[in-house]
Amino acid sequence: MTFLRSLVFLIAEILVTPPYAIVALATFPLPRLARYRVISGWSRAMIWLAKSVLGIRYRVIGMENLPRTPGVILAKHQSAWETLAFQLIFPPQVLVLKRELLWIPFFGWGLALTSPIAIDRSRGVRALNRMAELGRERLAQGFWIAIFPEGTRVKPGERGKYHEGGAWLAVKCGASVVPVAHNAGLFWGRNAFLKRPGTVTVEVGPPIDSRAHTPESLNLSVEEWIEGRMASLCPQR
Repeated sequence: MTFLRSLVFLIAEILVTPPYAIVALATFPLPRLARYRVISGWSRAMIWLAKSVLGIRYRVIGMENLPRTPGVILAKHQSAWETLAFQLIFPPQVLVLKRELLWIPFFGWGLALTSPIAIDRSRGVRALNRMAELGRERLAQGFWIAIFPEGTRVKPGERGKYHEGGAWLAVKCGASVVPVAHNAGLFWGRNAFLKRPGTVTVEVGPPIDSRAHTPESLNLSVEEWIEGRMASLCPQR
């Protein structure tokens, strides 16, 4: 049954994505927030399919912690699920990502129109300065900024290195930081064809005032909170 569900989901994703990419491209003349609301409909469709076909549901704990003004979301990264579901759970947001993702046919084209902060990692300090510049712009435009500090997807029960780029951006912009932990990887693994039914738990932590921190101390505070919650979110691992 798991194999059949996963196959149906994959076929539906293949059928939906190309025509929706055309819809996304047609939003080019619209303001940024309007573009985002249209394009994020694809993520809503994928999460609906995940619920209806795969049996993957979710619950959110601590949503009352989310400030009203845009800030920086620093989250655990385990699968593609959270990159989709966060668009339903949180206010309009942009991702900080490597620019190569924008070159992927259909998916990357639509992603480019959501106003992401795409950086060239090979440019070092110049990339960081560009990230801060775009970060201030996006926050002023009403977007949140979502970053996965581990940089890559990590299996449940494991911990990657928490890079300071997200904390550095928050400090430079004077933005509050909201740490987020979840266990999506238990049901939707990294690059896994087979996806298992279950309920993903997403936990939103108390906001952290970046103005009281250096990038190093802020990054450490985020890591300690997220990894402290992971012990209960993935106890079997």
